[in-house]
Parts: sequence; structure tokens; C-alpha cells
Amino acid sequence: MNTSKTARKYDRFSKVYDPFESPMERRAFSKYRAKALSLAEGKVLEIGVGTGKNLPYYPQNVEVTGIDFSRGMLEKAEKRRRELGLKNVRLLHMDVQNLEFEEDTFDTIVSTFVFCTVPDPIKGLKEAYRVLKPGGKAIFLEHMKSRSKLLNLLLYMMEPFMRAVLGTSMLRETQNNIEKEGFKVERVENLFFDIVKLIIATKPSGDQDDSEEKPVP
Repeated sequence: MNTSKTARKYDRFSKVYDPFESPMERRAFSKYRAKALSLAEGKVLEIGVGTGKNLPYYPQNVEVTGIDFSRGMLEKAEKRRRELGLKNVRLLHMDVQNLEFEEDTFDTIVSTFVFCTVPDPIKGLKEAYRVLKPGGKAIFLEHMKSRSKLLNLLLYMMEPFMRAVLGTSMLRETQNNIEKEGFKVERVENLFFDIVKLIIATKPSGDQDDSEEKPVP
């Protein structure tokens, strides 16, 4: 899907995005965010910051750059940043598929429920890998295709609506894509069956022996 077309969908939907997700946010997503964001360190790039739902959960000692390709979503995020009085957060209009940062810039990459929507997820992951420092951490909180045919039946039913409204696919194999683009997966935690996962990965540094794989629980 065309990036500008997807961004326009989010521009329009930004006015009702938070109320639309409110039931899921209260029941589960807020807990998932708190768990994921507690792991952020140093200089952080948040991909697809959206309306800024992650902002309250960051540790105080990190420096956050949040990007999004939707100006409508960024306006909501900026309002939230001001309300929270956050001095350590800056927000930029930018597309993860074409990041305007030098290589090896960030200590931590954060993505929460984003790579289901990036028009070209492989290109976005390549860019995320490029700007992460060697030895840096990538925190992915994402929903994706299940290994269960029964669960996938529900996702297939939701797919036409989500694609039409937001350009989102419920059936991407995001964990496989993360691994294909060079990230070393250190830990995977299933949060809602195997549809919503917390994936902690790193960018191997030049002096690491990549032949020694760490076990993934």
C-alpha cells in the first residue's frame, strides 16, 4: 500500500483513534506497554509514536525521539507530551521507511503495534536496524499471524475492515521479518496467545560471536 495513502487514513482516524482503542487499552494494552517500555535505555527512537500512548511509561532517564508519518497522530502526541510535561521527548514527522538519521545513532528502538501497518515492513525494519547502535536493543510489541488455524480464522475475518480503515494487516509474520533483517532475537513472550508478542532483539556488534545463539524461552 502507498505510504501517503496510509498516512492519510491515520490523519482522518486520529480524531477518534484513542476512544476507538480505549477498551483494549484499559484491559490489556496499557499493561503490555508498561512492561515493554520499562526496558528502554539511553537514546531511544520510537517508531510510529502515534498519539503518544507510550509516553507515560518511559523511564525518566531516557532521551526519546518519536516519529510518525501521520501529522494528525503527531498533533495528538504533542498535546500529550505537553500535558505530561516531558522535556526529554521530541516528536518528528518522518517515515520509518526513510529515516533521516545517521547509522548507529540510537541505543534502543521501540515499536508498539506498528509493523502491522508499515506499507513495506521489510524496508522499515532495514532502516530501524541501520540506525540502531551495534549492541543496541530493539523492543517490539506487535500483533501478528498466529500458528493456530483457528485463531487465524478470526484474524482473516478482521482483515478487510482493518485494511480499509487503517491499512493494517493482522496477518503479517513480523517475528520472522525481524529475524530476516539481521536482528538477533533474545527473548519472545506471548502476551495474548501467540498473536500479541513482546520481542526483545539486539543488533549484533562486530566483536560478538553470533554462532552462540541464546535460548529463547
